[in-house]
Amino acid sequence: MRIRSRTAAVNLAGGLTEDISVAAASPRSGDGTGSAVSAWARWPVLAIAATFAGILGVGSGRSGYFGDELYFLAAGRHLTWSYADQPPLVPLLARLMDTLFPDSVTALRLPAILATALSIVVASLIARELGGGRRAQILAAASYAVSWGVLVTANTLNTAVIDSFIWTLLTWLLVRWVRTRQDRLLLMAGLVTAVSMQVKDLVAVFWIVLIGAVLAVGPREMLRRPMLWVGGAVTVVTSLPNLWWQVDHGLPQMTMSQIVSAEQDVTGGRLTFLPIELLFAGLPIGIVLLGYGTVRLLRSAELAPYRFLGWTFVGVSVAFWVSNGRWSYVLGLFGLVMSAAVVELERQPTARWWRLLRSWPCYALAALIPVLIMQPFGSRDTPWTRGWLGIASAVAQAYQKLPDTERRNAVIVGDTYTQASALDQFGPTYGLPEAYSPNRGYWYFGPPPDNAGPTVFIGLDSTTIGRYFGNVRKVGAVDVPGGMRGINLGVSIWICTDQKVPWSAIWPTVRDFNIADRTLPSYRPVSESP
Repeated sequence: MRIRSRTAAVNLAGGLTEDISVAAASPRSGDGTGSAVSAWARWPVLAIAATFAGILGVGSGRSGYFGDELYFLAAGRHLTWSYADQPPLVPLLARLMDTLFPDSVTALRLPAILATALSIVVASLIARELGGGRRAQILAAASYAVSWGVLVTANTLNTAVIDSFIWTLLTWLLVRWVRTRQDRLLLMAGLVTAVSMQVKDLVAVFWIVLIGAVLAVGPREMLRRPMLWVGGAVTVVTSLPNLWWQVDHGLPQMTMSQIVSAEQDVTGGRLTFLPIELLFAGLPIGIVLLGYGTVRLLRSAELAPYRFLGWTFVGVSVAFWVSNGRWSYVLGLFGLVMSAAVVELERQPTARWWRLLRSWPCYALAALIPVLIMQPFGSRDTPWTRGWLGIASAVAQAYQKLPDTERRNAVIVGDTYTQASALDQFGPTYGLPEAYSPNRGYWYFGPPPDNAGPTVFIGLDSTTIGRYFGNVRKVGAVDVPGGMRGINLGVSIWICTDQKVPWSAIWPTVRDFNIADRTLPSYRPVSESP
């Protein structure tokens, strides 16, 4: 077999080897002939991924729970087929890690760290499939690893970090199929999509845009392969429980999409979507590679078979821009675009600016700022951690003020899902009963029992809940230095007695999907009926 290279010969002896100063390109890469690729730069890539995981692992236990992590833990204790704000996989992971390693922040974040490390590895494999040699594979892994968006999301257990890994894996399978035409890869892509649908429904947008791109620029042959549709059928079948739960509960994820869109307006909405997307690709490397990789995927002759993926990246970005979505929704395509960029740059006579950009000081600079911001190396006792414990401690003091006869049946209600989640996590240490909240997904966990006694309510204002009680008195407050207004700053605690109607009648009138508005000085509580 003969391998073409613009600047170096490739020797086939026990696998492909190459001059380290040149990236060898496969003959007509992407023609479906199963043309050979360069040997995988296994050890350098694994070293990058392991170093990344090690740094995150060391720092992960030095900062307390993020608010959404507490919610995932609470949701994991209320396992169901779906939730108002997401499918079930991340809460399931949270419950698994908390069961194996109770109350360990580090263990809770292990799935996020592992997913990101694997994404770094897969990014190198994408570069390999696109014709990249050893250096291109290493640079693809390193570029993805120092992307600010990757560093930010890898710091906690969240839906974005798990979903971006799955999207990165999905694009690798599609890129590999283009080169090899092995239809089992399409089936695997369907199985990976099925898993992604259990994290977020956003992968449906990816496939809609991708099919449109394939119809427009090819390879249309992909759409005639039965394995593609078998994989699609698996995705549909495995998504039915999630869909049924949503329909049965009034499609709350549709409402959450509107809330997310409104929340983006706080940071500029559509006006800032592209700048933020580019910023989180990383400075100075990522922003250059994201732009250059997009252009080359759309225009390069060598990458012509993969042009549909370039248009998919553009189309998905436009779709989430139009819908006023979050920048993190496109994070799973960064690995593809950055890999295309480094492969194309390594094929060309090396420009001076690229020699400078790919130097190790530049990569160190790109990683330094977000690592220092997101991985504090101080005490674990940070204001953010004290905030959650402070809520539980303050509520416990109010709870203990109740007479013994009332305390037995007393219930605790948090104004926001984060407060209820913190009480659910730390409350048992203080002898507190189960917490409830009418906010977001917590509302769907159900109301307090109708035979409940007094209510201990925590929030900015007691207006919404207080109208259902004859006696509402303030007994405490939570003001954590550096905390968030409405969450653990400027929050009061009330004892509510002389309840007028049962909780089963109250609950449908107090559901509230918003939370960002509580951080604004202009916030006024408003009840929402389903």
